[in-house]
Amino acid sequence: MVRDLARAGIRDARVLEAIASVPRHRLLPEAMWEQAYAIAALPIGDGQTISSPEVVARMTEALELAGSEHVLEVGTGSAYQAAVLARLADRVVSVERIPRLAARARRSLDALGVTNVVVYLGDGSLGRPAEAPFDAIVVTAAGPRVPPPLLAQLAPGGRLVGPFGERGRQELLRIRKQADGRLVRERLGACRFVDLVGQHGWAA
Repeated sequence: MVRDLARAGIRDARVLEAIASVPRHRLLPEAMWEQAYAIAALPIGDGQTISSPEVVARMTEALELAGSEHVLEVGTGSAYQAAVLARLADRVVSVERIPRLAARARRSLDALGVTNVVVYLGDGSLGRPAEAPFDAIVVTAAGPRVPPPLLAQLAPGGRLVGPFGERGRQELLRIRKQADGRLVRERLGACRFVDLVGQHGWAA
């Protein structure tokens, strides 16, 4: 799988090492273990998916993590992205709106021995003001626009990466916050994600 990611253009060696170190099958139901290392998104229940390893790698690489960052993840899901981030950042705060997924994610992270990720139940489009500011923010579901609370919680010099746009047709964006608060947007390509549901996303 890691060789496939490298061939697909992932260049950050730390990201590839992190992906290689996360046993993706243990974040899926046992019946799906044979499919765990395919370069594909897979269903995890409640209308949600575990993202393709390539998508996780591209989004993680775009965050440009050095190891000391305080990171916010919007949409915990299976905890696969969180487990990868945990190997690349100092601390990860993850917010999940579906109680069953949040509880399962916490159990999965505990089983993997991940201690630097905290999972909160709530509306991820609101971020986590009590934990802000964040050096990096990754949004793992697609909203119609970038939620203003997330931009407000991004530290100067920070990067936000996520999919935004119409349902079924989004664009992956990277937004850098300059020291003076100015936002610089970069388009990273077309993508398709499940809906970001919340006050600053789509209605449930």
